[in-house]
This record gives sequence, C-alpha cells and structure tokens, in this order.
Amino acid sequence: MEFRAEAKYIRVSPQKARLVLDLIKGRRVEEAMNTLAFTRKGIAPDIQKLLRSAVENVNYLNTEKGMDVDVDRLYVARAVANDGPRMKRIRPAPMGRAYRYQRRMAHIEIALAEKKHVTAADEGAEHASPAAGKATRKASGKKAAGVKK
Repeated sequence: MEFRAEAKYIRVSPQKARLVLDLIKGRRVEEAMNTLAFTRKGIAPDIQKLLRSAVENVNYLNTEKGMDVDVDRLYVARAVANDGPRMKRIRPAPMGRAYRYQRRMAHIEIALAEKKHVTAADEGAEHASPAAGKATRKASGKKAAGVKK
C-alpha cells in the first residue's frame, strides 16, 4: 500500500527540488526527516512539510479507516518533482530591447510505503549466501596466485 502527499505550484525549479528529493529516496521516514532538517537548500523545509503531510495521511488512515500500518516501518518509496507551468517574464535589455526568461514551478509528490516484515529465516538466508560467495572467491584467488609462482 502506498500513501501519497502532493504539493503543486511550488515556486522552485524541478531540477533544484530533485537535488533534495534524491537525498531522501529509499530512506526510512525518520532518517529522511533528519536529513531534511539539516539540508541547507531553500526547498528543504517545503519538502519536510510535505513528508510530514504524507505521514499524517498514514495516521489518518490508521485511526479513521482502521488500517493497520506501522509508522516506524515506513520508507520513502517514491519522491518526484515534475514540471509545473512556467511564467514568462521580460527583463529590460540595452538599446530598448527586452530579454525573455522563465520562472519555473514544480509539482512535488512523495509516496510512502511500508517495508516488508523480514523473518529470521529470511534474514539468515540473506546473510549466509554473500559470506559463502566471498569465501569461495578468496580460496580461488589463493590457488590462482599459487599457480602463477
């Protein structure tokens, strides 16, 4: 299940918003909040407010709709900044001319999801296979080194 929050017509270019959104993608909600609190970008407080709104949407569904969602296991599944409308503006230029420029806007969307519950059997299987692979690589590396001498 995904829980969304969306902010439209934010006065920041989507490229600048994506810089901050890339910092929080895939992170747990608590960790993402801490990252946004200490990020020195102008859009970070707006994104933090949006993330808080998504968490409140989860809390609302827990209390009012009776869904059973553990807020501690939520993570940022998707964080997207799309183009909004552009405002065309004119800047005075030399000799009576005018230069056009555009003020960009962004539509920002954050989606939260609940991490799958990991059982002890799954956890043991995940940790066993990489270690076994490393041991075989080390053994084969030693044999290869012996052959070269």
